[in-house]
Amino acid sequence: MSSAYICTPNKALETLMNQKILLNSTEIHIILHRLACQLIEKHNDFSNTVLIGLQPRGTFLADRLTAILRNEYKIKDIKSGNLDITFYRDDFRRRDEPLEANKTNIDFIVENKNVVFIDDVLYSGRSINAALSAIQSFGRPNKIELLVLIDRRFSRHLPIQPNYRGRQIDVINNEKVKVQWKEQEGKDIIYLIKND
Repeated sequence: MSSAYICTPNKALETLMNQKILLNSTEIHIILHRLACQLIEKHNDFSNTVLIGLQPRGTFLADRLTAILRNEYKIKDIKSGNLDITFYRDDFRRRDEPLEANKTNIDFIVENKNVVFIDDVLYSGRSINAALSAIQSFGRPNKIELLVLIDRRFSRHLPIQPNYRGRQIDVINNEKVKVQWKEQEGKDIIYLIKND
């Protein structure tokens, strides 16, 4: 038996020991429907509301919520788009590797609209701060709200809080929340990973 064969199971076991499932696909499904209902309660027919998924990971959540609102709650006239915040971040010049921008896809004006930013995980708040700057290129919104799937408490660098949250969790600095979407990774699941 080769040493590589012996090490592989140990590495897999170590990975399993360092991560636990926060939410499975059924729990994510329930949360998405709850968030969709909260949006309907607040924004009714969405005639003056737009949904903006923050690139890269918030776009999966925004697309999923938009589909639920259109297909299951029969709200047809929802404007949604994706916003790239790469070069609006306050740390983009501090990185060792060059950054690769994502695509912004907003084919409407946000002037006087109610904007709902959508992201998968709220961590330090810096991505949301960047989004607040980036959205100004598309007009001056009437109001901006924030919807996140996971709200990491005790990690905020800026005074930013969500209006809608799927789940709030207490995470320490050496832990990471990893959201997997079936559109990209083949299944919906959220892990808490300990980085040693």
